[in-house]
Amino acid sequence: MAFTIRPIGIIETPFDKLEGMPIQPSGAVNVIGTIVIDKEYEQGLNDLEGFSHIILLYHFHQSNGYDLMVKPFMDDHERGLFSTRAPRRPNPVGLSIVQLIKRETNRLTIKGIDVVNKTPLIDIKPYVPGFDAKEVTATGWLEKNYKKAMSLKSDDRFV
Repeated sequence: MAFTIRPIGIIETPFDKLEGMPIQPSGAVNVIGTIVIDKEYEQGLNDLEGFSHIILLYHFHQSNGYDLMVKPFMDDHERGLFSTRAPRRPNPVGLSIVQLIKRETNRLTIKGIDVVNKTPLIDIKPYVPGFDAKEVTATGWLEKNYKKAMSLKSDDRFV
């Protein structure tokens, strides 16, 4: 079954190229960005100001193709694609949880964004810890490596 997803807006960030940008929001805690929602969806932003954090779903628009085994940024070994957050995927969809700073009409100022400038936004959802935060008991191969995300920067391996 085929289906179509249309962007609802654009994410603007200070990162004009993939190389050198943070690889996860934890490495972009102070990075400010702007979401510009298409005017036809502006009314859907009503009441969003009451949330401190939002979930962004976006299209990895500079990603082409995929491999089922990849060497992720935070490891020296090949891993199964679905055990990583690599951007080259069968359906190139990304997810980030960011802080919502303010809303002005169809523009949202956000903090903690880790995507390349002009990334197409697919959807926004409010982040609700009672719904979204789970008690985690295992983080697989990332157990020893996840803290690297705070300092590692993107390179050209997924271009």
